[in-house]
Amino acid sequence: MTNDLWRVDRLDLDGYLARLALPVREPGRAALDELHEAHVRTFTFDNFDVVLGSHPGVDLDAVQEKFVGRGRGGYCFEHATVFAAALERLGYDVRRRLGRVGDPADGTQQGRTHMVVEVRLDGQRLLCDPGFGMSLLRPVPIADGAGDEHLGWRYRIDAADGSGTGGSGGWEMRRWRDDGWQMMHTTDELPVLPVDVVIGHHYTATHPASHFVRTLMVARHLPDRHVTLTEATVTVRRAGAPTEHRPLRDGELADWLRVLAVPLTGDEEGRLLTWAAAHRPT
Repeated sequence: MTNDLWRVDRLDLDGYLARLALPVREPGRAALDELHEAHVRTFTFDNFDVVLGSHPGVDLDAVQEKFVGRGRGGYCFEHATVFAAALERLGYDVRRRLGRVGDPADGTQQGRTHMVVEVRLDGQRLLCDPGFGMSLLRPVPIADGAGDEHLGWRYRIDAADGSGTGGSGGWEMRRWRDDGWQMMHTTDELPVLPVDVVIGHHYTATHPASHFVRTLMVARHLPDRHVTLTEATVTVRRAGAPTEHRPLRDGELADWLRVLAVPLTGDEEGRLLTWAAAHRPT
């Protein structure tokens, strides 16, 4: 898989790093950790363009116009696309991977509609996951039983038996939530082509069964908490503390968009609030 296939030469690397307020650094674990955390804290996880029916697509040009050009975020295909391109331009050994969100044990597992980035560095494989709603702040080693705790947030990777990955094996990602390990997703090791990302995005952004079509989502890691919003609820997570989850009050969504510093235009915010009001359960 060559860089030309993903057209990473088209990335405005200087502009991307300027958004993250980071300089160019030589590839290394500390630099990768710093880049991953800065990306996750800078760009929201959201599906605004999906619910508004105005998604520009997931090729690098479209993604970097949003992320680099406007400081907007997006969902996994977009985060992973721009993050992988930046890593390759910086000299990292990168592989793109697809996975399935949910747990096969309870019937919630979905199709191959999640995208992550694998980095091979100093003889170690590392899973970067910048585009999950409750995302990692820094990469986790890809090894059975590998764990990571950063600022109180705990994650773990286990080898899959193949039953949840089409028989291809793969890796199960879990995070510690309240009182136990919660399955996030299972990623496989099949090669990924740009067309696979386009197909996954098309299903996720247009199929009536996709929760991205039916539910507003926006999430961000703030310095002291992680906040997730839907059109009807707010969820606040703090490391080592119980999760707070409650209904949104009338008019509160607009206030939270300010707290999360979402860089929407006035027209986008107006259409988003109108959509949310129309889809809010009564």
